[in-house]
Amino acid sequence: MKNSLFTLAFVFFFLGCNQKIEKNDIYKINGYWEIEKVILKDGDKKEYKVNETIDFFDLKENKGSKIIGFRQKVMPQFNGKFITNGDSESIIVSNSNGSYYVNYTTQFGKWKEEIIEIKDSTLVLKNKDNIKYQYKRFKPFSLK
Repeated sequence: MKNSLFTLAFVFFFLGCNQKIEKNDIYKINGYWEIEKVILKDGDKKEYKVNETIDFFDLKENKGSKIIGFRQKVMPQFNGKFITNGDSESIIVSNSNGSYYVNYTTQFGKWKEEIIEIKDSTLVLKNKDNIKYQYKRFKPFSLK
């Protein structure tokens, strides 16, 4: 009985910690993000201290009320500008059973990632292999 109560309390605590994503939250994705860590499905983590490239997201709502846009890899420079190779991934954000997904399309393929958490300074996406990508909002370099 004691173990059952502990397990039940743990489950409620865990479920309560998950963010309920709302449509207006999706636009917080706009801007520059750098990968902070990757969490594999077995729980192993790979932390990133320095990133040569960061992700730039640009999302807008089109006339059909779909959220569309693109993601592009960019390289920040010390002068505050960015270099890119010009390649980008088209994005459509969709809602399925109360969860939001970022659906990517390139000439090479299609895939999607579930939005697990989105806050002003944190973004967590999960792919079909249950790998979580934790991002932090990019802060420009400063030599001061």
